Amino acid sequence: MNKKNTWNELRDFYILWSTQSLSQLGSSITAFALTLWLYSETGSSLSTAALTICSYTPYILMSIFAGALTDRFDKKKTMLVCDTIAALCTLIVFALYKLEHLAVWHLYAVNAFSGLMNTVQQPASEVAMTLLIPKKHYQKASGLQSLSRSLISILNPLIATALYGLAGLDLVIAIDLLSFCIAFASLLALIKLPAVIEQKSDSMLKLAGEGIMFLKKTPLVLALILFMSGVNLVASAFDAVLPGYVIPNPKGGSYMLGIVTSASGIAMVIGSIIVSVLPKPKDRVKVIYLTMLISLGSENFLLAFSREPVLWCIGQVIGWVLVPVMSANLDVILRNTIPVELQGRVYACRNTLQFFTIPIGLFAGGYMVDQVCEPFMSSHSQTKILTALFGTGKGSGAAFMMFLLGVFGSILCFAAGRKLKKYHYNS
Repeated sequence: MNKKNTWNELRDFYILWSTQSLSQLGSSITAFALTLWLYSETGSSLSTAALTICSYTPYILMSIFAGALTDRFDKKKTMLVCDTIAALCTLIVFALYKLEHLAVWHLYAVNAFSGLMNTVQQPASEVAMTLLIPKKHYQKASGLQSLSRSLISILNPLIATALYGLAGLDLVIAIDLLSFCIAFASLLALIKLPAVIEQKSDSMLKLAGEGIMFLKKTPLVLALILFMSGVNLVASAFDAVLPGYVIPNPKGGSYMLGIVTSASGIAMVIGSIIVSVLPKPKDRVKVIYLTMLISLGSENFLLAFSREPVLWCIGQVIGWVLVPVMSANLDVILRNTIPVELQGRVYACRNTLQFFTIPIGLFAGGYMVDQVCEPFMSSHSQTKILTALFGTGKGSGAAFMMFLLGVFGSILCFAAGRKLKKYHYNS
């Protein structure tokens, strides 16, 4: 009976979560395939990182105002419009590819516009989830969302690598568009969002300011967001470094990059299952910074000093298995602390503050590998201690950069832990 009641209470959430996750998988497959295409064209870590930078830059610059827009208009219509425009961007890429006119700058431009649409869609989706989830199911729902993100992390590199090798971008984009159609139809026909007060009378500037003021008056939430911005800086730099580390390695290559990337998804599936069955912790804040200390203080060092793919995968597992635990506890704090009528604009402010470091990290990671670490290791190829630690040839600079990220990430978590330990949250 309890299972039946839970199903009835979460029916709309299950439909929205599963179909949107399917669409996200399709989009992720296309993004990974385009990364493979771009690296084959340029051979540069920085150029592939720039693809993600173009997606995140409008997301960060416009998020505060997008959140105000989300609180002002119908959430369902906002999601439908944004998803449709993003799908049109994918069609543009496909058309350019088929006409043999696809160039690097086209991908940058399309990704920037898609990122702008995601800027509006993401806070609308966050509010929609809050409206559909009973408060007592927040941790369970967060665990399921982490599970879907984890499965996407596992499947998208493997599927993208296989499909891209089999049929190029044609089949990849076809599957992406099919997943969009399923998600669009489900949201349009099957999901009815509860009514919420929409802020139609106030200006967008005033609404955006209210989101900022809420964060200023809620130091716990602000402190957690700023800590996560530092975590995102390290993690995004790692993402930029990883292709330049795995692909040139004699035991690496594009296929191995897919396997190593999938290992992080497997870890997140395990972590999502763990967080779905864990009891409520005594202090959610402590869980957040301790899990990130373990993640950032282990994965980077293990990859920096290892030369075997099995150790790369183990490093990914250690680095990512606790991410869903962190994410679920952060999600519960935010949903319980932020009033639902303010969530659109507050989540948007969160997006700007928490994610502005991602393009910085991607650029810094790619730049450091291409322009600093690889030349440094090349010029010190006779220094035995460096070659013993980080190897030789192309990829050794990326290994050195991972070591630096491990040092920086550990210092960040220790420093943040000292500041965050004065806050406690056990609801």
